[in-house]
Amino acid sequence: MGEGPAQTDGRARHVAIIMDGNGRWAKKRALPRAVGHQRGVEAVRRLVRGLEPMGLDCITLYAFSSENWKRSEDEVDDLMNLMRKFIKSDLPDFVANDVKLKIIGDWRGLAPDIVAMLEDALEQTSKGTKTLAVALNYGGQDEIVRAAAKAAEIGEVTAQSIAANLDTHDLPPLDLLIRTSGEIRLSNFLLWQAAYAEMLFVDTLWPDFKPEHLAEALDDFAKRERRYGGR
Repeated sequence: MGEGPAQTDGRARHVAIIMDGNGRWAKKRALPRAVGHQRGVEAVRRLVRGLEPMGLDCITLYAFSSENWKRSEDEVDDLMNLMRKFIKSDLPDFVANDVKLKIIGDWRGLAPDIVAMLEDALEQTSKGTKTLAVALNYGGQDEIVRAAAKAAEIGEVTAQSIAANLDTHDLPPLDLLIRTSGEIRLSNFLLWQAAYAEMLFVDTLWPDFKPEHLAEALDDFAKRERRYGGR
């Protein structure tokens, strides 16, 4: 369950990634930001296709935050259209690679056609054994508020009851959180889940991130000693 500490055998089961740097990747090449987002989607494809050898049970990607609505209307439209294309084109890959899709965040607040496409994708991938969780219209503070409200409705508000009502309650505990592009902050992502997760901040811009980078991160993780507040 998502509320407890992760296992301590050196193997990461659940990795989350803040996919940052699409805009800077495009700017460095004097290309439109939309091209950077397109290349970012290609990086996601590479990762999904390379999941099997990694030994991960779950990977969670920060795709669209609740704060991203503040971006220009054109950029938001580009991102939404890219999401539509990605779902249509890559759903067969998910099924072929035994990947189960999970969506976290207030994703039902997206456009009705996107919601319908996501519902279909969730159904078609429901039997996958490896989980790809995608954060859409997601904010960590909002998730905690929603979970606490549900816990209050049911009964006593405790750490355990909040964790049981998080969007990630059915995922393994978060082992490692990676952020690309050199920025060193969480940006309202998995705030509760990251309490005892290891963190890694890399300079690589997201469109350049490859399965080899993830493999290196997992090797680094395996060398760390995790104490969970103890000695």
